[in-house]
Amino acid sequence: MTLQIIASLRDIAPDAWDALVPEGQPFLRHAFLSALEDSGSVGPGSGWSSEHLVLMRDGQCRAALPAYRKWHSFGEYVFDQGWADACQRAGIDYYPKLLAAVPFSPVAGPRLLAAAETDGLTLLQAIPDYLSGEALSGAHLNFTDAALDRSVRTQPGWLERLGCQFHWHNRGYRDFQDFLDSLSSRKRKQMRKEREQVAGQGIEFQWFGGEQVSEAQWDFVYACYANTYLVRRRSPYLTRNFFSLLAERMPSAIRVVMARQSGRDVAMAFSLVGGDSLYGRYWGCLAEFDRLHFETCFYQGMDFAIAQGLQRFDAGAQGEHKLIRGFEPVLTRSWHYLRHPGLRAAVSAFLEQERAGVRAYAEEAKTALPYRQV
Repeated sequence: MTLQIIASLRDIAPDAWDALVPEGQPFLRHAFLSALEDSGSVGPGSGWSSEHLVLMRDGQCRAALPAYRKWHSFGEYVFDQGWADACQRAGIDYYPKLLAAVPFSPVAGPRLLAAAETDGLTLLQAIPDYLSGEALSGAHLNFTDAALDRSVRTQPGWLERLGCQFHWHNRGYRDFQDFLDSLSSRKRKQMRKEREQVAGQGIEFQWFGGEQVSEAQWDFVYACYANTYLVRRRSPYLTRNFFSLLAERMPSAIRVVMARQSGRDVAMAFSLVGGDSLYGRYWGCLAEFDRLHFETCFYQGMDFAIAQGLQRFDAGAQGEHKLIRGFEPVLTRSWHYLRHPGLRAAVSAFLEQERAGVRAYAEEAKTALPYRQV
C-alpha cells in the first residue's frame, strides 16, 4: 500500500474514483468535485487547495479521502474560527489545516471512500503521520456518516463534534394535502395561507432537469445565487462556470425550480437528487416577494419529493424556521484531530459541554414541530 496525494482530479480516471463512491452520493462523484476544481471555485486564490489522499495497491485505487488544504475556515459550516483565534493569541499556527468535506455544502455522507473497510481504516490511520510530515495543524472530517463515525471512534486522538440540521421526511404522503392533514389545525392553516399568498402574487413554478436548462437560464440561476451573497456584502463561493460544467458532467442529478411572474423569471432554487433524497443547495431572487422564499425553497421541494417518491429533503444547514414547516432536527457529526496537545485538551473540554448543549437543543426543537399528537 502506498499513500499518494492527488492535487487535481484530472490526475485520476473518473471511473476509478467513482468506483469508490457509494450510490446516491452526488456530491462525492468525480463530476461534482472536478467541476469545483475546473471552474476555479476551489484552487488558487480561494483558500481551498485540493489535496486528496489516495491509497494505492498494485496500481489500483483502494481508498480515497477527498480533502483540501485550507488557509481559512469559510465555506465549511462547522465553525472553528474561535479555535483559530485562540491559537493566534497563543502564538500557535492553526492554518494551514486539512479538511475532508464537500466544499460549500453542509451535506452529511461518507468522507472516507474505500473498496473495503480495511482499506479505509488503513488510510484513516495514516492521517496523523501525514499531518506531522506536512506541518498541518490538524485534520477535520465534516458531516460524516455512521460508518466513518464507527471507524474514527476506534482511533486515538479524534474529537467528536455535534451539530443540528433540519430535514423533512416523506412518510408515504399521497400529495401535499395529505402532508397538511398530518399537521395541527393552526399550522395547517398557516402553511396553506403562505402558499395562497405566493399564488396570489401571480407566481408560478416550473421544474427543470439539468439537461433542460439553457445557458441563458444558467446565467439567471447564477445571478440569483450570487445575489444572496452580494446583499450581505460577501463574494459568492462558486463561479458561474461551475454550473455549466456540472450541467455538462452530471445533468441527471440536477433539479432547478424557477419562479415566474408575468412570464419573467424572478427566483430559483437549485437542488441535487441522490438515492432517496433531495438536496436543496442554492436559492436566490432578484426582487422581493412576500413568502416566496418559503414556497421556492421548502414547499416546492416537499411537493417534488412526494411526487417523485423521495424519502428525505435536506434543504440546507441551520434555519429554525424550518421546524414549524415540518422539518425535524437531525444530529450531524464531525471529527477533529489536533496535533497541538494544549489546543487538543482545550477543544476536548469545550466539545464535551457543547455536545450536551446540542443534544438538549435538538430535543427542545422537537416541541416546535407542527405535527398532530396521536
